[in-house]
Amino acid sequence: MMARHEFRLFAVMAAAMAFALCGLSGCKAEPAGKLETAAIDDAKRWVTVGDKHVVNPLPTTPENIAEGKESFSHYCVACHGMDGQNTGVPFADAMSPAVPSLASREVQAYSDGQLHWIIEYGLRPSGMPASRGILTDEEMWSAVIYIRHLPAAGSVGEPRMYSDAAP
Repeated sequence: MMARHEFRLFAVMAAAMAFALCGLSGCKAEPAGKLETAAIDDAKRWVTVGDKHVVNPLPTTPENIAEGKESFSHYCVACHGMDGQNTGVPFADAMSPAVPSLASREVQAYSDGQLHWIIEYGLRPSGMPASRGILTDEEMWSAVIYIRHLPAAGSVGEPRMYSDAAP
């Protein structure tokens, strides 16, 4: 037979487990608050994302911007839209964290080397996947140039996969 103190311990453990299960059943992802977002952005910029001092080996020319747009259209457009500002991307704001506009102050504050690093290695725990082995180094650097010279939001339309023009 169970001793009185064993029964109390069992009851406390059972109550704690029931409370935990009830609490977990209502869990959902919530957008990060301003303080949490600022802390994560600082950690990414100063700790997580490498290559802060690496310089883009490609010059900024109209040809390299066009090459960057082409590279961007092969890999980045599904999440960031053709303009890099999420135009026509239905899930961009629904993700947690949301897909950032590449024209935003936060993204543009990264150095060229950091943008290249993010494109190459991805950014966890966000949804940003690595492109290493998919894009060449030159394609990644040209995409960085394109990100620095994005068109106006909505000016190039939305990705075909999300528009009414898709088959």
